[in-house]
Amino acid sequence: MKKLVALLLAVFGLVAYYYFFHAPRKAPQKGEEFYILPDRVNVLDTTAEVRRVIATLHSGQPVVVTGRFGAWAHILLGANTGGWVHNRDLLPAQVYNEGRAVLKRVVEGQAQAEGKINTISNVHLTPSRDAIAVAQFTPGEQVEVYNRQVVARAGGADGLRNDVWYLVRNNQQAGWVLGDFVSLDIPAGLAMYAEGINLVAWLPLDTVNDGGRQVPQYVAADRIGEERVDFNHIRVFTWWVKHHKYVTAYVKSHLAGYFPIIVEHEGGVPYFRLRLIDDQGNRIQQVYGLFDTIVRPIGVVPGWTSTAMPPPQEKRKSLDASGRLGTTASQEPGLQLIP
Repeated sequence: MKKLVALLLAVFGLVAYYYFFHAPRKAPQKGEEFYILPDRVNVLDTTAEVRRVIATLHSGQPVVVTGRFGAWAHILLGANTGGWVHNRDLLPAQVYNEGRAVLKRVVEGQAQAEGKINTISNVHLTPSRDAIAVAQFTPGEQVEVYNRQVVARAGGADGLRNDVWYLVRNNQQAGWVLGDFVSLDIPAGLAMYAEGINLVAWLPLDTVNDGGRQVPQYVAADRIGEERVDFNHIRVFTWWVKHHKYVTAYVKSHLAGYFPIIVEHEGGVPYFRLRLIDDQGNRIQQVYGLFDTIVRPIGVVPGWTSTAMPPPQEKRKSLDASGRLGTTASQEPGLQLIP
């Protein structure tokens, strides 16, 4: 009996091997469209060991598949010519369009940081190693970071470990990549303030004219000793024209903050919104304004989706563009630190 089972398994293995690697597989419907996935793909004249490159295609280029053979797909290159590429290098049109939808949503948002890809990276539709890859980024490629998510997965001494994912985009594509594959590029003027601190986001609030040069002023976010939150500490950097350097104009600690930080302008005043979890576990937005070089907390908005400004507090008087402030019920003063 055991010999019979072993024989059947061997026969099944040979049949499967022949079917998947030697026998021609049924070609998909004529005219089915796919897109090139990697940054660069060589098109070959044959699947045989001795072959030559007849064309080179690049990520995002559409192709028509006319047949398959094992791990290979035959694509059209012209009216009467074609060649072979690996199945793994092709992206179905539906998946490609889903990736374009992700790109559209990302472009409508605000970048939290900038960086470079440090290794060949698959770009996924969702923050998961098992999610469909819609693109590949190459080492040295510049990307903008729009969001961050911590995802638990099996592995590690305790049976679980966390993956940190970034939602990123380059000029043409967007999706989720592992955070370890992205190196953040901190602006040169802020680099000295990032020493020993995990600076994770910086968004321009406005610019200051310094001898004809427009210098950005930033709200920056740090993550200190905590992985789950996106940031737990913020600083506002304003430009000291007299000494041509950044100074820390405001600091706030002990936050449970999540991307994205939103910057908006109203009446010539830059405001920024922080998405926070308060002490009771509620989602809130804390809104701040930058008045010249003075940062003032404006108030709190419930939830993370509202675009409304905080309602005026009972004892608050209006703020003017110079940053002068009347009496408030609970006002945290701005902090001006000049090293």
